[in-house]
Amino acid sequence: MRSATAAETRVPGVVADVGGARAHVDMRVVSLVYGEGEKRTLAIEGLDLEVRRGEFVAVVGPSGSGKSTLMKLVTGLIRPDAGEVHYNGERVVGPVKHVGMAFQNATLLPWRTTLDNVMLPFEIVEPHKRKLRQDRERYVDIARQLLATVGLLEFADKHPGELSGGMQQRANVCRALVHRPQLLMLDEPFGALDAFTREELWGVTQSLWMEQGFSTILVTHDLREAVFLADRVIVLSSRPGRVILEQPIDFPRPRDISTVYKPEFGEIVKALRAKIMEARQ
Repeated sequence: MRSATAAETRVPGVVADVGGARAHVDMRVVSLVYGEGEKRTLAIEGLDLEVRRGEFVAVVGPSGSGKSTLMKLVTGLIRPDAGEVHYNGERVVGPVKHVGMAFQNATLLPWRTTLDNVMLPFEIVEPHKRKLRQDRERYVDIARQLLATVGLLEFADKHPGELSGGMQQRANVCRALVHRPQLLMLDEPFGALDAFTREELWGVTQSLWMEQGFSTILVTHDLREAVFLADRVIVLSSRPGRVILEQPIDFPRPRDISTVYKPEFGEIVKALRAKIMEARQ
């Protein structure tokens, strides 16, 4: 991160070293405009963001601040009008490989079982697509082991309509991770769930991240979720989006739900909320 403002506005008492490692994702003074003429909208302007390999970064901010746009820029689904996006040390000029994505809606295919939904990346992502027919049994074992990790193995033969919302989202995360991506992109993955299920899935996500070591970018409106899961929380300004705060989170891992009741946890959430309210004005 290159923002002096971010360094000056960190919440006291929580310190983490975020430097010294080669960036996995590197966005350099990125700007993006939607539309033309009178309908022209500057969505992001001069945005700098780095994500280290294996780091968990949460991105928060007011509605319309460009959080979802950031996700599309990182994965190469759209290209910036100015600046550069680098992934694995190479400039992003198209859709990037080795990325898993999970969204607020689980988007499981209703005609496929839980296992078959989780297997889907093996059918479309190389080199797994090429090897699947000859080595299908091994790939099925990988998917079943991942389902077991999140407590869904006994539901492997069920269809999405037979699963609760929390179960569907567990399967959704499994599908995003089954091919061992280097980067996981999470766009409000737990926003539609009840509070208890959401908190349970925080723990599941943390466990998978600690086990597999993938880099993660989480976009969320839930500040408690951001602070619980992330190594750093990035706050974006109102449109056009730019980084106005970089908050390191240094609570020991693994974190359990008792972490959210610590006074220092509440102070960080309070400070993040104040910064977002300031950005909305």
